[in-house]
Amino acid sequence: MTTTRLAEEEALPHRIKRRIKRMLGPWGVFVEGFLRHPVMVGSIIPSSRFTIAKMLAPVKWDECRLFVEYGPGIGTFCRPVLDRLRRDGALIVIDTNPLYIDYLRSTIRDSRFTAVLGSAADVEEIVRAHGHDHADYVLSGLPFSTLPDGIGPAIADATWRVLRPGGAFLVYQFTAKARHFMERHFQRIDDGFEFWNILPCCLFWGWKDEPAEG
Repeated sequence: MTTTRLAEEEALPHRIKRRIKRMLGPWGVFVEGFLRHPVMVGSIIPSSRFTIAKMLAPVKWDECRLFVEYGPGIGTFCRPVLDRLRRDGALIVIDTNPLYIDYLRSTIRDSRFTAVLGSAADVEEIVRAHGHDHADYVLSGLPFSTLPDGIGPAIADATWRVLRPGGAFLVYQFTAKARHFMERHFQRIDDGFEFWNILPCCLFWGWKDEPAEG
């Protein structure tokens, strides 16, 4: 077999893969990201519009200058957040998967949007590096129950510190285990549930209440 013929046969699977990805569009990117890093992705299927609407409903958008999201995937929440966000606000998303970050940077053209390749545990440094003192709201769909040991508590600790008083940590999960990570810091946690999602998911809003006067 000639070298040229061998090279053509080796390239064939890559061409087929690219063709399949073009056919599937964003869905193909999402699935590939899940297959590459399954323990860091909460679901193989993006959240439903019902989950998005319910999760974002408590946010006071007129007071939100910085919204942060952990594990944005292909931007299922990004566009709804940008649609609600004030014109002088900012959205920073953080993901350890370069596939998702590259996709978001190439598809979301909004001056308020920044996609960062990094760990949610480093949210404080990331927020400061982009010119902010704190975040007003932090959203997470990260699978706390499958994250490597120590990562879940580290993320919860950093999130508490980066949030302003009056802000909130918004979490959606398939199990209630995420609440255990939140309870160490958030004394007031509102619970919700969304049936119209694949799979149905638990919703949590952990509020960093304003300190009492005196």
